Amino acid sequence: MDLTTQYLGMQLKNPLVPSASPLSRSIDDARRMEDAGASAIIMYSLFEESVTAEEETMVRFLHHQETGFAEADSFLPHHFDFSNGQERYLENLRALKERLGIPVIASLNGTTPGGWIAHAREMEQAGADALELNVYHVAADIEVSGSEVEQRYVELLSQLKQQISIPINMKLSPAFSSLANMVKQLELAGASGVSLFNRFYQPDINIDSLRLTSSLQTSTSAEALLAMRWIAILHGRTELSLGATGGVHTPEDAVKLLLAGTDVVHLCSLLLEQGPGAIKPMISGIESWMEEQGFESIEEFRGRVSQISVADPSAFERVNYVNIIDSFSISPGVRG
Repeated sequence: MDLTTQYLGMQLKNPLVPSASPLSRSIDDARRMEDAGASAIIMYSLFEESVTAEEETMVRFLHHQETGFAEADSFLPHHFDFSNGQERYLENLRALKERLGIPVIASLNGTTPGGWIAHAREMEQAGADALELNVYHVAADIEVSGSEVEQRYVELLSQLKQQISIPINMKLSPAFSSLANMVKQLELAGASGVSLFNRFYQPDINIDSLRLTSSLQTSTSAEALLAMRWIAILHGRTELSLGATGGVHTPEDAVKLLLAGTDVVHLCSLLLEQGPGAIKPMISGIESWMEEQGFESIEEFRGRVSQISVADPSAFERVNYVNIIDSFSISPGVRG
């Protein structure tokens, strides 16, 4: 079976790409993912806020602390004795490039244009094959319009595109009023691809302590349907690479997304729950389905069930909602 696919200008041996997760912090786990069949790897995200906070703490400790005794000041460590989160990230990136034979995509989660650009340059210099912008912005300011939020994304990408030459992938949330138009704007601004969708981890409320709590809730297969729908709408209407992320747990999930038109399928929760070895049965499952259907390559069936290919394109739009609601009936056993 020919599972090769094109993604961000790179030819990959198959469409399964582990997305940003703690697994990429370990060289051994990254090697295990490659051995199990991963065609590329996206590193865990570097958060600009974390780097900034770390640097500010270091400055306060090293430059604002006075012992009161001149001879004792020499015992304070020099700033070059410490490595911050950014330096550790770049060291890990260089080690992954040295130890792996597959592309390594850096992931950056920043907040200011200056921070994005400075970190992105260093990632490119460290050998990243591409850069994923993990844009996690919650538009909570009631005075900021949707068009202003969109413009931030476009301006950020445009500025960054002028500074680095490696492909840039935008990882988006589904919270845009006109997602397809937003993707088109990003394509015109120089993006090489988009990944749909970023999962916003929601805070919870502890009703006993009356406090907010945070916990990691892994995805389910049902969540992949949102990405499937929008990839099906975008396939054939954009030149960007399309990546599906969130909710991929079975070979069937991956096949559906490929039929919708995705170029790669990102894996995260599955690998956190089952380990790097879970990639191998995913590949076997896709190959088995292809053999049953008589397909010899991914290209033969990619996009077969996209919006531009199906007999009723409206099934991806409002008519699907109407039909589902109309088809629902309450079971006799639950009446009363």
